[in-house]
Amino acid sequence: MSPPDSTMDAQPFHRDELTAQTLAGQRPGVAHIRPFMPDQHRAFFTLLPYLFVATADERGWPVASVLAGTPAFAHAPDPVTLRLDALPDSGDPAAVGLAVGRDVGLLGLDLTTRRRNRANGQIAAVDAQGLDVHVTQSFGNCAQYIQTGRPTAAVRQAAPVEAFSGLDDAARALIAAADTFFVASRSRSEIGTDDGLGGGLDMSHRGGRPGFVGVHGDTLAIPDFRGNRFFNTLGNLLGDPRTGLLFIDFATGDLLQLQGRAEIDWTPGDTGPAGAERLWRVKVERGWRRRGAFPFAWAFGDYAPTTLKTGVW
Repeated sequence: MSPPDSTMDAQPFHRDELTAQTLAGQRPGVAHIRPFMPDQHRAFFTLLPYLFVATADERGWPVASVLAGTPAFAHAPDPVTLRLDALPDSGDPAAVGLAVGRDVGLLGLDLTTRRRNRANGQIAAVDAQGLDVHVTQSFGNCAQYIQTGRPTAAVRQAAPVEAFSGLDDAARALIAAADTFFVASRSRSEIGTDDGLGGGLDMSHRGGRPGFVGVHGDTLAIPDFRGNRFFNTLGNLLGDPRTGLLFIDFATGDLLQLQGRAEIDWTPGDTGPAGAERLWRVKVERGWRRRGAFPFAWAFGDYAPTTLKTGVW
């Protein structure tokens, strides 16, 4: 049985999230952030054939990635343990961060139903079949801006990883056509430390109509639409502007993983797409293309009603 809700933290937001909420002129939403997974979250993770992951590389930079398996490859034997029967391939830049004692951010997102839950914590064990995560934060998110799709397992022909320092035409085209991407961020280190490693990790989803991410050379302009008012991502970026982004070509299974530094414009006026309350820009510094790394074929469903109310560049 899960622990009672009275164990929830009365103040779940860190200082930069609170600052972000103030800068946005908004009061925080109700945040049921628990130090354990409730039973419905435990059951939810078993439904997923993929799980989005935020790790940190050897320099402390966030890396956004995805692990895949068959349904129930992610399962929770108890309220504070999430077992993942999958490991990243050797070419995944996130692999170095999936080691014992390292922080990790997890996002479970069912693209058939728009349901999503997050679980953050630390790697407790790694073996030849997968890894165990000790969960210290568990919370749900709303279904806004999530486009539906139905995955079918597919055998993909993986290719050597392509590393680059700036976006090429193919990367810009994928980003410009995307209606979905994922962002890894991390909170800053505690006061008095400056080791570059930062604090806890978080993985989040962003969605919009194709063209909602502006591409200007190696800089991405990303609208921040009205959301749950937690400001987990933008709060983290206030304290540590380093970020990792993941774009997926759902037609080919290609993954585009990027790293860069973010700047937030809290008062963009009319300079962004319709519905943008803020803008954040990421100067891409490095990236990796992993062709055929996402082992699913996709049938597109529909756009979220909230997505259809937003604009593009």
